[in-house]
Amino acid sequence: MSNDLQEETSLLCPKLDVVFQALFGEVGSEAITTKFLEAILEQKIDCIDLSNNIVLRRDYPEDKLGVLDIIAKINHCEYCNIEMQVAKQEEIKERILYYWGRVYTKQIKSGQSYDHLQKTIVILITDFCVQGLESLDYHTSWKVIEEKYRKIILTKKLEFHIIELPKIVGISNDNDALLDWLSFLNNPKSERVMKKMEENKELKKANEKLQTLSEDEKLQRLAEWREKAIYEYNTATNTGFRNGMRRGLEEGRELGIEQGIEEGMKQGIEQGIEQGIEQGILKDKREIAIELLKNDFDTNFIHKITKLPIEEIETLKLDLEHN
Repeated sequence: MSNDLQEETSLLCPKLDVVFQALFGEVGSEAITTKFLEAILEQKIDCIDLSNNIVLRRDYPEDKLGVLDIIAKINHCEYCNIEMQVAKQEEIKERILYYWGRVYTKQIKSGQSYDHLQKTIVILITDFCVQGLESLDYHTSWKVIEEKYRKIILTKKLEFHIIELPKIVGISNDNDALLDWLSFLNNPKSERVMKKMEENKELKKANEKLQTLSEDEKLQRLAEWREKAIYEYNTATNTGFRNGMRRGLEEGRELGIEQGIEEGMKQGIEQGIEQGIEQGILKDKREIAIELLKNDFDTNFIHKITKLPIEEIETLKLDLEHN
């Protein structure tokens, strides 16, 4: 492919799960996926098996796509589940625990010894900040340890990695290999990626594969459908919440007293959240709190509705006042 044609190609977004899966999960991607995982896990990977993953462009129509994760078997003895998540999820921490359990328990059949169970790692990459991890680095790793005395790890067979892409903005550590890959996911045409491709041949291969994938008409359709689904997801979230807010205000104002307004608001918000749940959507509690603060509701009431700590609500209030 000529350089002129490469420049004209409109690159698909590597953060979209359908593109991410085709980029890192297909047989033939072993070299780039190995290097990517080595940067995350900080361990040497001698061999990797990607044969358990679907081939989206061949097998899956748009309306059949569900959750797209990648299963990689590394060094013949460890299973790694990788998920790229763009749409904000309320119960994301419970979700990765479920994924771990699903991969871990599938390793043995009825009657087999537990000795067959291999180490299982879940890697979650999000295009949003995970609630409760605000003060932590962009990459965190988690294990089960004894909490009170010696901090001993209970088992090495469980390991989580959470990577939050928004947190890499403004970080300029030139020697961070993982940051090179995450910059590629965020913006494959960025200055850092262009520079690092000169010294990282696997990163260059990933960029070249993305160029090729971006010309695949089936994947283009899948990506367009996925972007539309994410947009509708977010739109439905906002619609459900705002409809609940509007109805709550109307019912509360009919009662004509402050307590009535709050009761009406609470009922309306709950209905809005229920509407979102019915569509597979749940609004982030912080965003609900911000909406309520904008409507001059007091901190205690917002705490009752969202279950957020009062200190966090006060911080949100200060941020609004400063903006």
